Amino acid sequence: MTERQILQKGLPIGWLLAAIAAFFALAASIHGQATRVETVGFTVSDMDRSIAFYTGVLAFEKASDVEVAGSEFEHLTGVFGARARVVRLRLGSETVELTEYLTPQGRPVPVDSRSNDRWFQHIAIIVSDMDRAYARLRENKVRHASTGPQTLPAYITAAAGIRAFYFRDPDGHVLEILSFPPDKGAAKWHELAGTGRLFLGIDHTAIVVGDTEASLAFYRGRLGLSVAGNSENYGPEQEHLNNVFGARLRITGLRTRDEGIAVEFLEYIAPTDGRPFPRDTRASDLWHWETTFAADTRGLLTGPKLDLISSGVITFAEPVLGFGRAAMFRDPDGHAVRAIER
Repeated sequence: MTERQILQKGLPIGWLLAAIAAFFALAASIHGQATRVETVGFTVSDMDRSIAFYTGVLAFEKASDVEVAGSEFEHLTGVFGARARVVRLRLGSETVELTEYLTPQGRPVPVDSRSNDRWFQHIAIIVSDMDRAYARLRENKVRHASTGPQTLPAYITAAAGIRAFYFRDPDGHVLEILSFPPDKGAAKWHELAGTGRLFLGIDHTAIVVGDTEASLAFYRGRLGLSVAGNSENYGPEQEHLNNVFGARLRITGLRTRDEGIAVEFLEYIAPTDGRPFPRDTRASDLWHWETTFAADTRGLLTGPKLDLISSGVITFAEPVLGFGRAAMFRDPDGHAVRAIER
């Protein structure tokens, strides 16, 4: 259609140009969207101690163990002079990535951290038997974050019958063990429950958000995740699970196209006194978590400006960490997101 034809049909040329620009922006966004969560990572202070905990208590298996340094890693993490030991641990089909900064060392998890603080993030480990799993944690003197295992009540329809318990690893990171009743959870968890294994795999990573709609605009609109379910949780069981008096949460579950580890938003309707994510957080600080997505990194950085941690898309000459290109940035609440390409 020529410009004259456009004007004859009453379509201003400016409208057409705006529509074309919107189309290409949308195409770039879709092109960069994430296909799956590759791993969930966090910073630890003593790698050998952490490996002993995750493999000895929770039955993870070591998948890789590398040391990394140099300008590429510095520009990805935003930590100058960084040298780190990075270990991937596998549980079933899912992995976590632990990073110990040999230099510079970061700050510990605040001792007064609560489950409604914005820096809160955890992984949910599915177990075949909650009572046996809890007994194993007690035998190993694992620190509680919940007061004890909780069974969510029937009035929380979407979560009724789910059993869960929060606890801490040696650095204070919160972890969750979770078991599903027969009518809930992915089919694979019920199939794996019959294998005799106690710890089965990782269902999701949960993050505290301040505004679900803003987080959906980022994770659904920018990264391409889809909403898989939602619930409003409250009552004494939820309060004792989160160990937050008066806790009432809006919970939204999201999944990537290729399934795998899901992402869960925890928005505290009450209480609203959770503290914001520290703006001076660095990847070497022990409260730093990062959710790693497989994605077109350049496509993700096309469009509205991101809150970058890395200095852009970083290309690695040698894929020592298992990927050739990566970028790291923050979501609306400050949680770190890493996009990688192999």
